[in-house]
Amino acid sequence: MPAVPSWLSGPLWDQFAALLPPRPATDPTHPLGCHRRRIADRIVFDKLLQVLRFGRSYQGIADSTCSATTIRNRRDEWIQLGVFAQLKTIALNAYDRLVGLLLDDLAVDGCITKAPGGGEVAGRSPVDRGKQGMRRSVMVEARGIPLGRVLAGANRHDSPLLESTLDRLDDLGPLPGTITVHLDAGHDSQKTRDLLTARRLTGEIACKGVKAPVQATLRRHVERTNAWHNAFNRLQRCYERKEDVVNFDLADAIITIRSLIRQAWILYRWDGVRSGDQ
Repeated sequence: MPAVPSWLSGPLWDQFAALLPPRPATDPTHPLGCHRRRIADRIVFDKLLQVLRFGRSYQGIADSTCSATTIRNRRDEWIQLGVFAQLKTIALNAYDRLVGLLLDDLAVDGCITKAPGGGEVAGRSPVDRGKQGMRRSVMVEARGIPLGRVLAGANRHDSPLLESTLDRLDDLGPLPGTITVHLDAGHDSQKTRDLLTARRLTGEIACKGVKAPVQATLRRHVERTNAWHNAFNRLQRCYERKEDVVNFDLADAIITIRSLIRQAWILYRWDGVRSGDQ
């Protein structure tokens, strides 16, 4: 069973490969010139997709084609080069150019997941009997495309993470003149309203004590994005101990490219194509 379908993994790899620096197949410094050939980047990339999607350990994904050490080393190398972050940015820019990001309405919400291994962004979970957990504060646009996130321990509240989450707007370039931020009742405070006012943002905040379906507004999109993230089992149950190796950038790129392809099937149709042919 593939980690992602071929119609998605193909474009994803093509763009990822274009970002990789050229590397020789063998070590040119080897005295005999017969050093073992370098494992192909495509093999390691597919292994990382499997780790992200299925949530298995690197040892469980490793086989005769690639060892767990090679997967981790190549992952660290690509993270240090910023390739995953570049891939996410390119996917977001492509979506904005072909479909259009709806930045007039944003939604921010937190989600608590398990972190059995502890680590830099783990803390006692208030919803899991004090076990180690991770909280992510995610910001999305009006269709649910992820724009940025902040990771923290599960014992942190959503409200203090809002400011650093909104800082991700600085990476998006020109923004609409009026932006409405949709928040749940956990942000219902004067401090949150002052923060939004200082940033010239309009807040649509659910009131405490009122049932959620009555005032859900556009927050349903961020809830759906949280479900998309949790479909990657490595993010739903995170064993990574370092924050920079929690590969949300790759997950965001997959979500964005998948949405782009599906939207393009509808928006960019030629004459004579029926809806059932897509």
